[in-house]
This record gives sequence, C-alpha cells and structure tokens, in this order.
Amino acid sequence: MSTNTAKPTNTSESPRRLVFILFPEAVLLDIAGPLQVFHQARSDNSDTPCYEPIFASVEGGRVATDTGVTFDTVTLEQAASCPIDTLLIAGGRSALAAATDKRLTDWIATQSQQVRRVGSVCMGAFIMAAAGILDHRRAVTHWRWCEQLQQSYPLVQVDAAPIYVRDGHIWSSAGVSAGIDLALAMVEEDLGHTAAMQLAQSLVIFVKRPGGQAQFSNLLKSQINDGLGRFDTLHAWIIEHLAEDLSIELLAEQVSMSPRNFYRKYKEITGLSPARAVERFRLEEAQRLLTTTKQSIASISRRCGFSGYEGMRRCFMRHIGVSPQDYRERFGML
Repeated sequence: MSTNTAKPTNTSESPRRLVFILFPEAVLLDIAGPLQVFHQARSDNSDTPCYEPIFASVEGGRVATDTGVTFDTVTLEQAASCPIDTLLIAGGRSALAAATDKRLTDWIATQSQQVRRVGSVCMGAFIMAAAGILDHRRAVTHWRWCEQLQQSYPLVQVDAAPIYVRDGHIWSSAGVSAGIDLALAMVEEDLGHTAAMQLAQSLVIFVKRPGGQAQFSNLLKSQINDGLGRFDTLHAWIIEHLAEDLSIELLAEQVSMSPRNFYRKYKEITGLSPARAVERFRLEEAQRLLTTTKQSIASISRRCGFSGYEGMRRCFMRHIGVSPQDYRERFGML
C-alpha cells in the first residue's frame, strides 16, 4: 500500500497529519481499522478528508505486516519534517522487539512533546512505555499482556479493564478492534459527537463504545485465569444467586471450604478477592439487563444484589465512568 508524501498541513483548512508508526510484523487490523475510520471521517457532510495519513518506520521503505500485506513508509525524520497532529503506534507481538529500538523510542519521546496527541493500539503500548511517555499515566493494552506491561514498566498505571484509556494527550487501546473505538473517540474529539455517530453508522458499527466498556466478560476472565476450571461451578451458582447476600461464608460453603482457605485460594487462582469478583458479576449482569430489557433501573438494582440504586451507581462510576442511566442510553437496544 502506498501513502501520500509528507506535506505541510498547518492551516485550519488542511487535513490533520496522522502518522502511523509501523514495524515488521505489526498487526494489519491495528493499522487498517483506525485508518478506515480516519479515512471516512468528514466534517459537515464535506467531501474534503479531515485527516492525511502518513506511514512511517525507522528505516522507511516497505514494511510487511503480520498478514504479508505491505505498506510503503517514510523514515521517522521525513515524517517529522512537517508538523504532526496525531501519532498512532501499531501493535502486535513484534512490538516487543520494536520497543528495544532506541532510535524509535527516542523519536517517539521527542515527538510526544510536540504533537497534539499520541495513541497506541494493542501492544503498541509497550513502545510508548519504553519511550517513557506512559510513566505515571493510566494505560491499557490487550488483556493477555497487561500483566507483562505492568511488570516490565512499573511506573505505568496499567488498567486491564477498559477498551481504551485517555490520560491527557496520551491514548492507548486494548486488543485489535479496540483501535477502531480509539479512532472513533479521537474523531469525536475533533469533529463532535454527531459526526462520530454518523461515521459509526456508515461503518456498520452497531454501537460506538466509550473507553469504559470492558474488554471482555468478567466470567470469561475468571475462567481464563482459572485454567483448570476449579471455580466454574461456583461462578455459575453466583450468577444464579446475585440477589442474595453473597457473603464469603456462603461462597465458601458452596465449595466445601473454610472461609479463610477459600479466600486465599480464590484470590490466588483468579486474581480477585471473592467480594470484588461478586461485584463484577453483578456489574456485568446489570449491564446486560440495562441493554436488553425494559426493566426499571431500580428493579435491575435489586435483581443484581446491589444495595439500592445508589450502590449500583457507585459501582458503575467506579468501573465504567458512567451512570446506569447513561449506560442504558448509550448501549440500549430496545
């Protein structure tokens, strides 16, 4: 694939220069997903593109993605020859190797102080972290790699739950398709909510998800963490009894363990305390009911075992950043 040659775009009428940072074996969808969003973005039904994509790499020239599809790239120096509006870093396992290239990380560190915003898709967060621009900032990557990101870069405040995170002018997103959500959020910041929603509709994206939407099911996460399925039966039981007072004593009784031993083993295996796990199961069920039923919010609160509406609201704000009512308005299918 070829790209436009770099040219000045520093007037208000000009498209915003959008530089994609590529490296060998980068995931194609990490590039193509956001690229399609920015390519179709228009302001006030204008035919004029709002963004000018530039593909750049350390050496320049052709760069092959994980699928074998190649992109023609300019060098980093050529990309920086004109002001950059947005810098986006692709992902893929090869990002781990790219993060060790000091030429790339030094360049990103310098550009992060000059561009309007920097973002990463999936494992591109490792490259931003290696450049030091995630220090003391919230960030996310694909859920499988969140723990390694945290261990490798302890100054980064890794949040494994959201599909994307914005901390100041630094953005990061979770795995693969979350790059589309990140790009839509950037378009919304630039062109407004209406333009972003129209774009989502034109792309046949059913719902434009905010960053607080979880990467994946809490039940799925607990099953993945518990690879041997030791608490699968308990999790199924919890979901059937969310309205009850799910004390640690009651949960321990279900698995024929003492409360103390159950707490220790459960946290060791799943990475969550029993109380935190129950809260997340309640949150997930409330999300499902809010978007698929017409039940009142008060009724859903009781059904999911929250201590009234205020308790549910606090839980939503803590984990998602929106109220139950706002969540229903954004995601409701009825």
